[in-house]
Amino acid sequence: MTASPAKSMAETAVEFGLKPEEYDVILNRLGREPNLVELGVFSVMWSEHCSYKSSRKHLGKFPTTGPKVICGPGENAGVVDIGDGQACIFKMESHNHPSYIEPYQGAATGVGGIMRDVFTMGARPIALLNALRFGDPSHPKTKRLVSGVVAGIAGYGNCVGVPTVAGETNFHRGYDGNILVNAMCVGLADADKIFYSAAPAAGLPVVYFGSKTGRDGIHGATMASAEFDEDSDEKRPTVQVGDPFAEKLLIEATLELMRTGAVAAIQDMGAAGLTSSSVEMAGKGGVGIELDLDHVPQREEGMTAYEMMLSESQERMLAILKPGREHEGHAIFEKWGLDAAVIGRTTDTGHIVLKHQGEVVCDIPLSPLSDDAPLYDRPWVEPAKQPRLDPGQVPAPTDWEAAVLKVIGCPDMASKRWVWEQYDRHVMADTLEDSATGADAGVVRVHGSRKALAVTSDCTPRYVQNDPYEGGKQAVAEAWRNLTATGAEPIAITDNLNFGNPERPEIMGQIVKAIEGMAEACRALDFPVVSGNVSLYNETNGAAIPPTPTVGGVGLLADYGVRADFSALKAGQTLVVVGQNHGELGASIYLREVLGREDGAPPPVDLALERKTGDFVRGLIQSGDVTVVHDLSDGGLLVAAADLALASNVGVALDASSQTHAHPFLFGEDQARYLIATDDAEGLIAAATAAGLHASVVGHAEGEIFASKDLFSIPLAKLRSAHEDWMPGYMG
Repeated sequence: MTASPAKSMAETAVEFGLKPEEYDVILNRLGREPNLVELGVFSVMWSEHCSYKSSRKHLGKFPTTGPKVICGPGENAGVVDIGDGQACIFKMESHNHPSYIEPYQGAATGVGGIMRDVFTMGARPIALLNALRFGDPSHPKTKRLVSGVVAGIAGYGNCVGVPTVAGETNFHRGYDGNILVNAMCVGLADADKIFYSAAPAAGLPVVYFGSKTGRDGIHGATMASAEFDEDSDEKRPTVQVGDPFAEKLLIEATLELMRTGAVAAIQDMGAAGLTSSSVEMAGKGGVGIELDLDHVPQREEGMTAYEMMLSESQERMLAILKPGREHEGHAIFEKWGLDAAVIGRTTDTGHIVLKHQGEVVCDIPLSPLSDDAPLYDRPWVEPAKQPRLDPGQVPAPTDWEAAVLKVIGCPDMASKRWVWEQYDRHVMADTLEDSATGADAGVVRVHGSRKALAVTSDCTPRYVQNDPYEGGKQAVAEAWRNLTATGAEPIAITDNLNFGNPERPEIMGQIVKAIEGMAEACRALDFPVVSGNVSLYNETNGAAIPPTPTVGGVGLLADYGVRADFSALKAGQTLVVVGQNHGELGASIYLREVLGREDGAPPPVDLALERKTGDFVRGLIQSGDVTVVHDLSDGGLLVAAADLALASNVGVALDASSQTHAHPFLFGEDQARYLIATDDAEGLIAAATAAGLHASVVGHAEGEIFASKDLFSIPLAKLRSAHEDWMPGYMG
């Protein structure tokens, strides 16, 4: 993009996504009009995607410290201590807009980008997760988007050799015009060998290495900070193109370079490319930086300074080396076949100075790029609250068997085997639990030890839509519960806050209340936020997505041999629910799929009870008393019991005979509940009672039928067909 001779720089600024008042601040800080390169630098650094100008005020409400937190938000990824001198480094990030425009490359480069955030801090990536939200299956674009996104995730992750072990895939008409692709990466590093991005001093060499720079992805950060309209397909040039084989080489070269001790600071080139990496490294270090763009490795002829600075070409890194260590870097880059060059030095000027073809094409102070980045306290309105639904007033199914099969086979609840079978889940040979094995979280062994990390991704957008505060609490609580259900100690979370246009007060209200609910849950559960990403303007022609604050959780298993899943149910075992059932049906799967309604307050989240119940259940797992555990969430007891039956291929008989109304008992989505299979129901109930918790027998395992007396009796084969056939049938 270039400024037309007839177009003023102020008009170009608007095209670049800057408000007139923001452009006025630039004029004031510079004391002159910027040139095109300078304007490009300001526009991407001040974009919503890079500056978080609408959300920064509220993100400060999150708890970000704790006894195991080594590095919280502000770096490329969060870092937590997992003992024995080891650290876990992890983050989640969105690639929503690019994946809608160009699904394969959008999703693939989302995976590549989130891995770079992790290994740029010194960690070897060991696990990937993804949280995918697509539109209504009947929408003409949905099938193509699903196919492209899943292929992109598989094509990149499989080639680079990192297992994709967990995630979630949902469908709703609210995502028809704006899908969500949230990617998470988890890595391992030595706790005393973490690398940061702040340049430590002036006079140090700045080294570019990785793939060459092309024209792909120019203004990608700006595109990710704007709404879509009917012309969105024209934004394809702003989508990057990925090369997973180059990423693999980049991982190995980066980690080898770090082992030499030559690295003073390092940053990957993600959103806003060379601009953000150089500005952030110098700005965080309080120094200046001078780059000669003639030395940037380029794959296209005649690239301008503007194009090089704003390109988001993939698989590129920027490192600041210690004095005189350039030769070590050169040898490593040559070994791994990567392009590399010294393209500049850090300075003591506090400015970013860019030279191209012998001319200075940019000279601006760094402080305004960060210190003066817009920070908005946007007006917001309290979200309207839905009334609680009286379970007794919600109609029961007229055909119980049809209702059960409808819920278990609906697009959200149906097996996603078609998706995860495309992912390599076992490369690196440390995956213990994944999407196929019947656990509430992925579990990956810490190589060479008895430890393992449990990882999960969670959000229930229909809850957040009906009550952002309770929905925000629930997203965190469910992540905590999924880790707990494996026996892991939850450590910390990353998040991906996906919302519509924050300039609309009703959307800003969703953002504020969801963050406040999440923050309350994080405090109550000692589950701090150590990294994250905000993705706003997810809407098309004024229609916003359902608010979707996705939570990625990480927990630690001290001994992976002592854990739980839900694939080892045995005939003769008794099923016990630990937790109280009130039959909450507001915003439930039953309400939506069987009755065609999406109203009602979501189930309230009692965080003290959540913690008390989870600590009790985790204690049972860690003591070896129980090995079959499943948290209750979407679809309530009925879906949790069906999951056990299908994963173990053992029939289940549920007992609702003592209930006034069976459907709230079976389909209610009350929180803080776990379904446990046991050979000693009396002992389990007595232990729960002694701990001040409610526990009750809800059924037993037997035969090859999924049933509830006088309500339904479904052969497991028929249940499995309903659960597994929808996705391949739809995609086939």
